[in-house]
Amino acid sequence: MNKKSLNKRREKLLNQMKDNEIIILYANSQPTYPRYFLQDNNFLYFTGLNIPDAIFVMKRSNGKAQFVVFIERGIPEMEVWEGKKMTKEEASNISDIKTVSFLDEFDRKMQIYLTGAEKCYVNSLGGNLANPLNKQKIFIQKAKEHFPRIAADEAMKLITPLRAVKDKDEIKQLQKAIDITAIGIESIRAQAKAGMMEYELEAILKYEANRNNSKHMSFHPIIASGVNAATLHYHQNHSKIGANDLVLLDVGAAFNSYCADISRTFPVSGKFTNRQKAVYSEVLAVNKAIIEMVKPGITMLELNKKTVDLISDALIRLKLIKDKKDYFKYYMHSVGHHLGMDAHDFGPRDKPLEPGHVITVEPGIYIAKEKIGVRIEDDILVTKTGYKNLSNNIPKEINDLEK
Repeated sequence: MNKKSLNKRREKLLNQMKDNEIIILYANSQPTYPRYFLQDNNFLYFTGLNIPDAIFVMKRSNGKAQFVVFIERGIPEMEVWEGKKMTKEEASNISDIKTVSFLDEFDRKMQIYLTGAEKCYVNSLGGNLANPLNKQKIFIQKAKEHFPRIAADEAMKLITPLRAVKDKDEIKQLQKAIDITAIGIESIRAQAKAGMMEYELEAILKYEANRNNSKHMSFHPIIASGVNAATLHYHQNHSKIGANDLVLLDVGAAFNSYCADISRTFPVSGKFTNRQKAVYSEVLAVNKAIIEMVKPGITMLELNKKTVDLISDALIRLKLIKDKKDYFKYYMHSVGHHLGMDAHDFGPRDKPLEPGHVITVEPGIYIAKEKIGVRIEDDILVTKTGYKNLSNNIPKEINDLEK
């Protein structure tokens, strides 16, 4: 993330705030060994810092911002076990935030920031009563005891409209994630054979992602063959692939924390049966029709309503239903969602799409009794004049899949 983008984001965040308001964003904690560390995306979005347990604080006073980021203090005796911690100078250079302090100074310095503050926005204030309080809630509880007049609120109210619209740098990261995913999908299609296990295809995907600079996936891959493809969130990936099975891939690599989310369905034999081809053709037609509708001003709800209408007609042609209202037996999910640093990213469903929004378009038909599940999903950028299909280079035409 370049400094110019980070400063623009913080400036936009400042403009969302009123005087005497504070926003505090906590980084994720280091997970228990040996799990891979993944940063809180909101913290990363405004700081560019990919380190655990840090805290970003911004206060608006007289229309201007006061910034500080708190990081872990390095302990020389622990370096042989954990390596060196990021220094203040390194954190400042990456984030372009001039004031960097250590976490053990947090309480003392927050005493100054909270004095005169009227509202404090914090990330991850939601939760479950059955779970223990997280560090954000513990901080708010403590702050309100010492400063009773301070109101607490969820930071997402300010962040959601900012993250929903992607800038040019973000679109480049998304495109890279999609291109890496494309390599994995094509490698799977080239190597997939009847008799293989679904998790073997998952291994191919992860290998290609890792060797192309993607350290982790956007979500747990769905590699579903035969009847498994009729389970929307199938994640076991433990079945043997049959000779005449369709294989549904719902996968995405992440690049610099930006997520791809692509679905492709192909016949492992290299040839669709007549019935498989009929179902696939209907889903493909809906996928293309909905993509053509994407433009500024339309809503996700409108896209989904049209999808239901088209899928219902398709199901009647496939002789699966007689009444359009019965479509939900074979199509149960919405047509898409926003995409960005999260696979299901922040963005409105009931408000008009804007240039810079990135959404998925993913119609499907699922017929468990016939062991057929088809989903075709593309990642679509909303432009000033319409749309750009960021995943257009990943084959989905029947002729291309059967070559």
